[in-house]
Amino acid sequence: MSFRQRSTTLKRLMTEYKELTLNAPEGIIAGPVSETDFFKWEALISGPEKTPYEGGIFPAILTFPNDYPLSPPVMEFTCEMWHPNIYKNGKVCISILHAPGNDPNMYESSNERWSPVQSVEKILLSVVSMLAEPNDESPANVDAAKMYRNNREEFDNRVRKTVEKSLGF
Repeated sequence: MSFRQRSTTLKRLMTEYKELTLNAPEGIIAGPVSETDFFKWEALISGPEKTPYEGGIFPAILTFPNDYPLSPPVMEFTCEMWHPNIYKNGKVCISILHAPGNDPNMYESSNERWSPVQSVEKILLSVVSMLAEPNDESPANVDAAKMYRNNREEFDNRVRKTVEKSLGF
């Protein structure tokens, strides 16, 4: 990768960080892990109100590619999460984080997928929305999706346990 591309990416990430610092959406905190690496960010997401995630504080890592914003970052929760759209290893599976262009599985339209006009703020807001309204039609965690569909009470109880763990109980 060229120095120019890396410089452009770094400038964009610094701009987004400044914007998030000045106008952070409620319940979201995000920024670089260190001043020497703007390509890896920590995020804290509060569980959305009136959902089983309410009250939880969920840490995640965003790893940005060298060609950001042409390509999306990867987002992984670093705590236990039980959700149809989060793999068991914590990786988030949501349309906005899928590579731009047409979906080879023809499930998503290209306008739902990543584009350079997206931002860290939009990603994090989309993840909060995903927590509130899981997509069990295209699950990353099939077991969570089945439980969400077939036994909502058990699903909610399992999520509440992850909320407690996120708070250190």
